[in-house]
Amino acid sequence: MCPESLGERARAEVLATVLDSLCAIPMFDGLKTSELKTIARYMNCLDVGEGDVVFLEGEQGDYVCFVASGSLQVTKTSPDGQPTVLTTLSQGESIGEMAVIEDAPRSANVVALSPARLVTLARPDFESLLAHHPAIGIGILKGIARVLSRNLRKTSGQLAERMLPVV
Repeated sequence: MCPESLGERARAEVLATVLDSLCAIPMFDGLKTSELKTIARYMNCLDVGEGDVVFLEGEQGDYVCFVASGSLQVTKTSPDGQPTVLTTLSQGESIGEMAVIEDAPRSANVVALSPARLVTLARPDFESLLAHHPAIGIGILKGIARVLSRNLRKTSGQLAERMLPVV
């Protein structure tokens, strides 16, 4: 992660990197540059190497990840213990949105397919952002709702394709 103990110049560079990353993330469409700058102050960055586990299904989650660079693979463990690939994420996509909304275990495994830079927002930081900047928080919540809605529609479509026809 990008430590808080960074010097002022280094922290400014990290904030600039986070801000550049946010501009490429559809979840933040519709937010003003000044609002993105505010959001960036609540975020951290995490660099992961190829094969690194970002999080595991079943573990407690408390942050959302936005892919700034690289790619991630999302899998779910089937009842027979085999991993099933759900999707591959690349720049601009996010994973773990539910973790900032509810206190529940992770629903999937996420592993880096390549070296990746992730921008993260932890639940306590999100709650602080909501408390201090409610209008910005509402914008983020709307973005999360759009992502979750899109994912639910995709999953519903995949389920319908696999179901037997009703006679």
